[in-house]
Amino acid sequence: MLRRSLLALMATSLVLPATLSLAQEEPRRLTEEEIALINAISAHNSQIRTMAGRFNQIDTQGYRAEGTFYLARPGKIRFRYDPPSRQEIMSIGQGFYVIDRKEKTQYAYPQDKIPLRQFLDEKIDLLRAGLVAISQSDAYLELTLQDETPAGTVRIALVFDKESQELVQWVLTSPDGSELTFSLYDVEKDVAIPASYFYLNINDYNKIDAPE
Repeated sequence: MLRRSLLALMATSLVLPATLSLAQEEPRRLTEEEIALINAISAHNSQIRTMAGRFNQIDTQGYRAEGTFYLARPGKIRFRYDPPSRQEIMSIGQGFYVIDRKEKTQYAYPQDKIPLRQFLDEKIDLLRAGLVAISQSDAYLELTLQDETPAGTVRIALVFDKESQELVQWVLTSPDGSELTFSLYDVEKDVAIPASYFYLNINDYNKIDAPE
């Protein structure tokens, strides 16, 4: 469930009244203010080289899971679920791996097939990252990115606090329409993260092909 949920994609639990959409039949152009805000958010988050904190995950069926995450740009992130789960999801810059420490198995997903990769780039450019929709409230800005994959269309909605310009939540929507909400809290920025946190010896696990 954790593997399918996290790598599927989601929708936000924050109440964000939509003020515009780029996915309408006749989408309008972004305003200069919107472009400036998106560029400012991209630049601010590009400057954050490492992050660590807690996450809360909710899937379409209401199943909740929590854990700890670590991020290091470019391209590295690790999600470690709290017990009793023994699963982790990790990107080491070459692909995303779902590993089970108990069963000693791992699934591999190409890096370029996971929309979250856009937020792991050395230099984030959300205006050119497959942006298809934008909505905002007084406090939050939601940017929806879209990717076409062999399995179908995948979307990720990134939710930013407009005052801090930092990511607080993302929502993943898989090709079958299932959604996963992933919220961050107790986040620390520019912290020292041991290199070993992003080390994965594939030989320690029996490789299993990624599921359909």
